[in-house]
Amino acid sequence: MTPTTEQELAEAIKSAKGPLRITGGGTRDIGHPVVGEALSTSAMSGITLYEPGALTLVAQAGTPVADIEAALDKENQRLAFEPMDHRTLLGTSGAPTIGGIVSGNVSGSRRIAVGACRDHALGVRFVDGQGTITKNGGRVMKNVTGYDLVKLLTGAYGTLGVLSEVSLKVLPKPETQVTLSLHIIGVDRGVDAMSVALGSPYEVTGSALDVNGTAHIRLEGFEDSVRYRTGKMADLLGQFGAVETMSDPTSSAACWTDIRDVTALRDHAAVVRVSIQPAKLSDLVYAASNMFTAQDRGRGAFDVMADWGGGLVWIGATEDQLIRCAAVDNGDDPVVGARLLTDFLQSYCSAKGGHATLVKGSGPMRTAGHVFQPENPTVTALSQGLRAKFDPRSILNPGLMG
Repeated sequence: MTPTTEQELAEAIKSAKGPLRITGGGTRDIGHPVVGEALSTSAMSGITLYEPGALTLVAQAGTPVADIEAALDKENQRLAFEPMDHRTLLGTSGAPTIGGIVSGNVSGSRRIAVGACRDHALGVRFVDGQGTITKNGGRVMKNVTGYDLVKLLTGAYGTLGVLSEVSLKVLPKPETQVTLSLHIIGVDRGVDAMSVALGSPYEVTGSALDVNGTAHIRLEGFEDSVRYRTGKMADLLGQFGAVETMSDPTSSAACWTDIRDVTALRDHAAVVRVSIQPAKLSDLVYAASNMFTAQDRGRGAFDVMADWGGGLVWIGATEDQLIRCAAVDNGDDPVVGARLLTDFLQSYCSAKGGHATLVKGSGPMRTAGHVFQPENPTVTALSQGLRAKFDPRSILNPGLMG
């Protein structure tokens, strides 16, 4: 089903006889665990309001992100939360839509400076599981409209309601950007360097560690300001080794696009996204490496990238690594290896704080265990209560987050 209007969307949901698999541009449809009739919002497209002076944009849920970015670029503005494009990592096609971005709370490297997608969402219109159209929030940055359903729907993955329209805060583009890099300093020193950079007064908008163990720090703003802060930051990071400065804005932007889209892990069979305290990154990486047998441990561990100063971790495993991981359980099935890896990371987060999500994996890998971090009993009760109110028939992406 591909409704073209909000009313058609409401009628489609109201008349549904069974589960619905909610999709947008299809860029994350890989091993989708939801069994049901596909309901796509891709035909509900178009920017309905854009006021550059008010830093506000309203668009229908199926509007391609590329169209929004093109409109913003004409006014020298942008989506400051820097949404990730999953196509490179997952090997999918289609076009990312703004509804999919908001429903997944998809946020990139700049989150450490400006906040997540959720922090830029001003208002939403959506259809709940009974086919009722609901509006919440507004089209200005300051509004008081009772319960903040905007925050609730952002990151709900369509399990509470299907977005039909979103209102977002946008921000101006900076004049320039610079990236400073410390090559191959590893996880421990990389976390230290990123912490020092983020703790400085030099307004860091990106702090990441690539798969090779190289730390990258991004500075943005007016040219004179960036030039001054770059010099100060280079002096500050000098304690960790030689600092390379990438002053060309285009090259710097390309570097951060690769980091944002986790390009280095695109050939891996399974990729788990972990959110933890940066101070626990080293312990997490060490613990994960111990999942191999003693014989295999010396052949290398999983591949790791980190963003948000070490608070966002991407752990990638090749098929061979998953097979070696399965050997711990006396097996050789990569599906078993993916389940063991995901279960381990989710158990680690349950014990030490954080959450882990299997972002990339085949259908069997995604059905062998939990895709999302299992909730504690209190949160589970709250989640079930909310879903019972918003989707009493349990037809919106059932099982996706369960």
